[in-house]
Amino acid sequence: MLTAFARAFKTPDLRKKLLFTLGIMVLFRLGAHVPVPGVDYRNVQMCMDQTKSGQGLFGLVNMFSGGALLQITIFALGIMPYITASIILQLLTVVIPRLEALKKEGQSGQGKITQYTRYLTVALAILQGTGLVATARSGALFGGCTVGNQIVPNQSIFTTVVMVVTMTAGTCLIMWLGELITDRGIGNGMSILMFTSIAAGFPTALWAIKLQGNLMGGWLEFSLVILCGLAMVALVVFVEQAQRRIPVQYAKRMIGRRSYGGTSTYIPLKVNQAGVIPVIFASSLLYIPALLVQFTGSKADWAEWIQRNLVKGDHPIYMVTYFLLIVFFAFFYVAISFNPEEVADNMKKYGGFIPGIRAGRPTAEYLSYVLNRITWPGSLYLGLIALVPTVALVTLNANQNFPFGGTSILIIVGVGLETVKQIESQLQQRNYEGFLR
Repeated sequence: MLTAFARAFKTPDLRKKLLFTLGIMVLFRLGAHVPVPGVDYRNVQMCMDQTKSGQGLFGLVNMFSGGALLQITIFALGIMPYITASIILQLLTVVIPRLEALKKEGQSGQGKITQYTRYLTVALAILQGTGLVATARSGALFGGCTVGNQIVPNQSIFTTVVMVVTMTAGTCLIMWLGELITDRGIGNGMSILMFTSIAAGFPTALWAIKLQGNLMGGWLEFSLVILCGLAMVALVVFVEQAQRRIPVQYAKRMIGRRSYGGTSTYIPLKVNQAGVIPVIFASSLLYIPALLVQFTGSKADWAEWIQRNLVKGDHPIYMVTYFLLIVFFAFFYVAISFNPEEVADNMKKYGGFIPGIRAGRPTAEYLSYVLNRITWPGSLYLGLIALVPTVALVTLNANQNFPFGGTSILIIVGVGLETVKQIESQLQQRNYEGFLR
């Protein structure tokens, strides 16, 4: 593998792409430490030392921003507005016929959808930036911090507008950097920046586990977490690469004196067809009632029930609800992202068929049957992986930023596998030898 790394840097154009990607990643991490104008950075650091409340309610957004959210920097919103906009546009494509028609137009239609995604990203960034500034001004961002309401000393309208515009511009800059990586670097730019944000929190989280440990100065807990992490990575790689291959045979066709077709191929149906989207959906949905209680400040019975059962991640009701939502959204997202009838119609149009299955409606029914069967283990796997940080919080007495589990490990392994495949394909074009033997 080290030889393959050396070979990758010896190839001039590949070396240029790798260095360009690394440079953008460094620039992205630098921006995550530049404070927004109008924020008292000393009070922010004091509140981060006093409390860890932001890890629960704002944990997902803080993870995707690489810790920049709680520090209120220019990249505080991170890549989250773009992810949300992309998911919304993907869902609307199924509902709105105009967007579905654009998707089928090829590159020009995809360019229009990308343009709509950018506009929606800016709108969401303004909305989320306003919410973040309001939360920081009220002191709710760090619940229990003695100087929480002094994070933004100047609460004039001008200062608020400057802060929101700065964070929105930071999100637009992140979006541009991601597109630069996609065009001139290696891998998908947004995925690489997401990978960078999550990986940036790993050293701090691992060292915090060591400091909180009691056995052998914390080194025993640290070693157990590392071993557990390696096992988790192996499991995620195994399941993410697992797929059910549906054989497809294409009949021979005579056009003039030449025969076409007669080839055999397959339809790869992944066990985890939905990816990490169900976990993000479930987390976002569970944050809504907690945010509602926090912003309204209600003392009613329903508000106390939410605070007691749906805010703390280690509560049994929270864990069961989170697990069931992930399973539901896994089936929901697979249903809207993979259309068996469309696949069956395309196969019939080009003379393809599944051996033993009639073309048309029987093929669509067979694909739906297989997809439902493999989605069950995929959804259960997602739910169990997402609960790993909560279980670790209870058993190992670790902090809530337990790195090996949940959304973080799924994204890191997924992006790592895709990036390695891209590097491997470019190496094989020159050396006829893969990145990993």
